Amino acid sequence: MAEWQKFSHLFKREEIPAKTRLLHEGEIARKVYFIEKGCCRLSFNNDGKDITFQFFFEGEGVSSAESFRYDKPSLYSIESLEASVVHSLTKADYLTIVESSPLIKQDIEEQTFRRLAYVEKLFLSRIKNSPEERYKELLQQYPRILQRVPQHYIASFLGITSVSLSRIRNRR
Repeated sequence: MAEWQKFSHLFKREEIPAKTRLLHEGEIARKVYFIEKGCCRLSFNNDGKDITFQFFFEGEGVSSAESFRYDKPSLYSIESLEASVVHSLTKADYLTIVESSPLIKQDIEEQTFRRLAYVEKLFLSRIKNSPEERYKELLQQYPRILQRVPQHYIASFLGITSVSLSRIRNRR
């Protein structure tokens, strides 16, 4: 969108290697990231076990929303899975853009609602579907996750072990 170009000077372009933590669980999110190239995952520690619960790809923005908005410690970490190019924006610059541009504010609102709908579907799927059904859903709706994300993260995302994921894949 041409409107975003008006504010390009506020963004910091960053090339980051794979396995780079953009935000650690417990830190306060000071930036929002827009992914130009690459893949990031959201994860948290559950009694020493690393749990992946969301993935982000090109064209998507990622941050710890509650932490970024309310200056609270993040409930999760953000990590690049691939060598990535991101454009970061500080909270002050983010607010400047949103306050200056009704078009961008509307665009961000639309992205937020799409993300909320995604999270709602994910939440309901975890409650009502079997691991095999969740895998089938992932295969149909989000094939790029299966193409680009290591299997152990996919297993964690589905709430199963890597061995269980292998069994499900072998049955297909």
